[in-house]
Amino acid sequence: MSAKWVAAATVIAVATAASRGVASTGPATILITDRQVFDHYIGNGIGSREIIRSTLYERGSDRHVLGDAAMVCTYVAATQRTCSTTFTLPKGTIVVSGILSTRLLYELAIVGGTGLYDNARGTLTSTTLHLRPRRDLLLFRLTG
Repeated sequence: MSAKWVAAATVIAVATAASRGVASTGPATILITDRQVFDHYIGNGIGSREIIRSTLYERGSDRHVLGDAAMVCTYVAATQRTCSTTFTLPKGTIVVSGILSTRLLYELAIVGGTGLYDNARGTLTSTTLHLRPRRDLLLFRLTG
């Protein structure tokens, strides 16, 4: 087989794997905390938005900043909102998305990422630890 055909076959194989959405992140868990630094509402009722910014920390530490998070939610009912959050960590980003009724305890799907978390899949479980200032425990369960 000529080098030209080998190169063409390699490009096709890589393109096929990418189109299938093959997850590149292996099974792993990440346990960190966050502290909300900004929460702003735009509008009222269905269609209104909430924008939230948080700083991410190592679990049990308020000194070692790992990164930040940006969450945007759109209200689709009186108490339900669909949210998308991007978590920026030292080795890439993790993107989560889903619907929630409360921010006290929720689970969202991990729908992708960049860098080390390229095409990540799994779930994020968030549990509120404190309300003022708002702090959450974040458990990422990466499945692939």
